[in-house]
Amino acid sequence: MSSKATRKRNSHFAFGSFVGMIASMLVAACSTMGNNVATKEDQLAAAGFVQRPADTPQRQAMLKRLPPNRFLERTHGSTVNYVLADPVNCNCLYVGTQQDYDNYRRSQLQAKIANRQLLAAQTYADADWDWNKWGPDFANFYGPFGPDYGW
Repeated sequence: MSSKATRKRNSHFAFGSFVGMIASMLVAACSTMGNNVATKEDQLAAAGFVQRPADTPQRQAMLKRLPPNRFLERTHGSTVNYVLADPVNCNCLYVGTQQDYDNYRRSQLQAKIANRQLLAAQTYADADWDWNKWGPDFANFYGPFGPDYGW
């Protein structure tokens, strides 16, 4: 086989590999996004929010007027309610009380703390790791912005 034919075959293989890699990355991104949406819906429901579908033309028109995926506070007399419009995933409005909103925020904070603890545990899990192999200790390294920036 000539070198020109080999190069052509290799370029087709490389292009096919590239397309396959991009496709797999898109599938992974979509599945992660789907998991995030399901998790948010589950967390809202667990906090006590009620899902109200935009199942009439009037509700759909009203839903479009609200900013998507942002909590809005609605006060009626002494009652405070929170609403969150989700026009893309469920085409619905989540409605909850002050207590439901507080529960949701508390669960978000607990999840953030748990994620940080997991990251810390993963970071220091390898007892055989030898930092000396990577050079001297950088005891006085403050990063590019100086010691007051929080490095």
